[in-house]
Amino acid sequence: MVAKIRSLGLQGIGGYEVSAEIYLDRGLPQFDVVGLPDAAVREARERVRASIKSCGLEFPVSRLTANLAPADRRKAGTVYDLPILLGILLASGQVKQIPPDAAFIGELSLSGELRPVRGALPMALAAEKAGIRSLFVPELNAREAAYADGLAVYGVRDIPTLLLHLSGEAPLAPEPCPQTEPEELVFPDFAQVKGQENVKRALEVAAAGGHNVLMVGPPGSGKSMLSKRLPSILPEMSREETLESTGIWSVCGLTDARHPVLRQRPFRAPHHTLSAAAMAGGAQLQPGEVSLAHNGVLFLDELPEYRRDVLEVMRQPLEDGVVTVSRAAGTAVYPSRFMLVCAMNPCPCGWYGQPGGRCRCSEKAVRAYHQKLSGPLLDRIDIIVEVPALPYEDLRRRPDGEDSAVIRQRVNAARSIQRQRFGPRVSCNAQMGPGEMEQFCSLTPEGEGLMRDAFASLGLTARSYDRILRVARTIADLAGEREIAPMHLAEAIQYRTYDLSLDAGEVRA
Repeated sequence: MVAKIRSLGLQGIGGYEVSAEIYLDRGLPQFDVVGLPDAAVREARERVRASIKSCGLEFPVSRLTANLAPADRRKAGTVYDLPILLGILLASGQVKQIPPDAAFIGELSLSGELRPVRGALPMALAAEKAGIRSLFVPELNAREAAYADGLAVYGVRDIPTLLLHLSGEAPLAPEPCPQTEPEELVFPDFAQVKGQENVKRALEVAAAGGHNVLMVGPPGSGKSMLSKRLPSILPEMSREETLESTGIWSVCGLTDARHPVLRQRPFRAPHHTLSAAAMAGGAQLQPGEVSLAHNGVLFLDELPEYRRDVLEVMRQPLEDGVVTVSRAAGTAVYPSRFMLVCAMNPCPCGWYGQPGGRCRCSEKAVRAYHQKLSGPLLDRIDIIVEVPALPYEDLRRRPDGEDSAVIRQRVNAARSIQRQRFGPRVSCNAQMGPGEMEQFCSLTPEGEGLMRDAFASLGLTARSYDRILRVARTIADLAGEREIAPMHLAEAIQYRTYDLSLDAGEVRA
């Protein structure tokens, strides 16, 4: 007898429908799992066998074949334990009927309890597209999967509970649709920062337009402190952004029952010892840091300390908003549209240009330090700002700057203007293409002259020219202006005047 149970699988960060087909035949007892399973899927045989017996059910003494279709896709993980078990019970007559519009996912313990699996939300979204009306998941995955619309999600604790529901003796209640809860910011506040008003302004512009930022300054000037407060002024995520980011984190096992979805934009700060594969995507096609930071911030502290190949990996994601990962296991394309926020010292010891003669770095050492950063990578950074050391008087004063909530209101207002301007195709000014720039970034004759002079004096490239226009458009949005005025353009140009001279080994403002 053949029994079919609908289930779901993961490929990259997307889900797809899988059919677990169970065939019982006469012959010597044997249990085979086919359909390109990995080791974790093949081990389901022992988990299923032990679960059935632990629940007081009968494991068929016959030849069993479990086929996971489509058979040309690799199956990984423990998500197929539950559908294989139900298929065996249905084929052996211990379960009378399974609803044809129901799907099942979950890992089994040896005692018949269900353990959570990765990727519950992407699989739930795939179930919705496949026309599945009821999705049965482990109890700890129910809140996350319930964010998918159009299907009833049932959280299952163990096999006896599920069988009672299927028989109609003790029906389970579907997981209620999650309510939008007030967002509670967990990041430090800008009101705690003393001085550095120019840097706060630059970060506000970056947050309002989604621009990349590089901060250069001596040790202890506040670069890391300011960067860690940037998420507190970022705009709220839309539902689409929430589902995208949560799906990526769920596949990587970074969500749990207490935090089923991301309420705030991701903030990733990987250590400088990470590899290029960890930045772009791992050997098993796991999303890398550039994808985990999707719709959020990727913070790289001490930028020149990262290996050159790790930094160059980011060039394509910064430009295209996606990263293509090719490994032995296959090829996957992941979203990776993030704000790159970097911090670095002006020299290896950090004191170049500071009074008192504290810097002892040679010109050769400073040149080598700067040459770790390629020109194409720096060209993809919109804002370069100096973070000077604070004088003693500023350190003595109590912080009296604006708090993050006030700055965030201005950022949200600017993002609202951008959403109305672009519609769903572009979410912020940093993502404008040539067509949008031609339409919304026109300059006055005075602005044209200002840009012409800056292009010649600063040695700008075509890409940096475009990025200055995008930043100027954001500054105008923060001011509530329809047109880009010369003062908006001048501020945007000022964010490109900090010179990292890779050839001369000099840093000058």
